Amino acid sequence: MINILTNKYSNPFEKDFKIATLEDTKFVHPVKITYNQNGIDKQWEAVKSFDSVAVLLYHEEKNSFLLVQQFRPPVYLNDKSKLFTYELCAGIVDKNKSLVQIAKEEIDEECGYDVPLESIEKISSFYTNVGVSGGLQTLFYAKINDSMKIHDGGGINDEQIELMYLPIEKSDEFIFDESKAKTPGLMFSFYWFLKNKS
Repeated sequence: MINILTNKYSNPFEKDFKIATLEDTKFVHPVKITYNQNGIDKQWEAVKSFDSVAVLLYHEEKNSFLLVQQFRPPVYLNDKSKLFTYELCAGIVDKNKSLVQIAKEEIDEECGYDVPLESIEKISSFYTNVGVSGGLQTLFYAKINDSMKIHDGGGINDEQIELMYLPIEKSDEFIFDESKAKTPGLMFSFYWFLKNKS
């Protein structure tokens, strides 16, 4: 778990944060694209990466959204004041499984809930980071409750994910709080919920 307050450094990531050139990549592949648009030769630097799924989780007994918090090096690279981001439960599409099955597995791994496949509802899909990677993210929604809790969550392997329950009545204020780093998909999903489910 990320424990920023008890770390002996005022910024726990500052000491060993280094930047190097990518050569042998696993999840992202930098490329140079050349093309012709209306008779003009152009080039573009991009990153080929995996598509993803994300899930808005609504906890019925708590009347809250369940969010994940984690350290995101690219966000920190651009803004050293953002030591972690607030996100939806999410994961990359790197398995030969349906998107809803991948979403179910991410809910289990990151958040510790066992949600039936038939209870996971597709909201929509959209492209993220269109100037660099243009990956497709498919957004889902699911209700959770205490009876579905099977473990503490936190991710697998070396993931360090913390969970946060955000009361519904604080969601609008949260969206516009610029001191908190968050994703467009999270903000969109909140508005979708308030329009369609509340």
